[in-house]
Amino acid sequence: MHRQYAAMQAATAQTMNLTQAYQHCQDIARKHYENFPTASKLLRADLRPAVAAIYAFARHADDLADEGDANAATRLKQLDAWETLLERCEQDQAIDQPIFQALGDSIQRFQLDSEELNNLLIAFRMDVSIHAYSSLHELLFYCKHSANPIGRLMLQLHNIREPAAILCSDNICSALQLINFWQDLSIDLPKGRCYLPEDWLQEFDLSGQLLLDGKIDTSGLQPALNKALAETRSMLEAGLPLLGMIPFRLRLQIAATIHAGRLMLDRIEQLDKPLEQRVSIRKSDWTSLCWPIFKDSLFPPKSKQP
Repeated sequence: MHRQYAAMQAATAQTMNLTQAYQHCQDIARKHYENFPTASKLLRADLRPAVAAIYAFARHADDLADEGDANAATRLKQLDAWETLLERCEQDQAIDQPIFQALGDSIQRFQLDSEELNNLLIAFRMDVSIHAYSSLHELLFYCKHSANPIGRLMLQLHNIREPAAILCSDNICSALQLINFWQDLSIDLPKGRCYLPEDWLQEFDLSGQLLLDGKIDTSGLQPALNKALAETRSMLEAGLPLLGMIPFRLRLQIAATIHAGRLMLDRIEQLDKPLEQRVSIRKSDWTSLCWPIFKDSLFPPKSKQP
């Protein structure tokens, strides 16, 4: 009897600790990502805690790579320590850290591929040491680790593992990462980061160094930026068939993501001074996007090439 009671107490304590761990992750998600509560409502309720755990894991690692005054060597050591905690979490070892308590439970519960979490850490290490890319191929290698794992993990949470769906998801996620780069030119360049591939720039007699030195104006940059926007738009549209492969609630979220991506591309293209201005999605934009999102969710298109 005493053994049964002790076992019940231990199980209750473990459940309480896990509940608190998930709540900790959800608090991080709400604090750092203002759209998280809205976006999460599109997901099944049983998946939201796992999404928060993944987000909290990635958010902290991103902060290690990019926030504060630590030097590159220190940042890399901190990411190594974060990876060690992930390894312990993967091995189902007892770990007194709420993010990894929740993440470990999510990995086991939904059979998540922990390689995708490791890929995120590879991308964060790249953020520390690499601030320019010579080709689109190299840039997409970064996207493979920085963006695509999130889409793949979302599919895995819904038990979607077909190669065609994964390929479409990768296209969408890589396009979103590139949109973020083109959106943030005015922020990244002053920090010494140039994500426009060098071979694209050279095609128009430009270079990353000239761009970083402020020796290229808007008119000079425009041809290379137009190429970047066209390539990115094509990539985003290549992911469109995913809508027909996923359940309705997830389809709503992905359709919203695609339409927001299209709007961002349009706005970047229309900027008068892309080296000085930054566009974003306003709350009022969602009103005009509601019908297209709902239409594509009800009647998912097969494909749409620009």
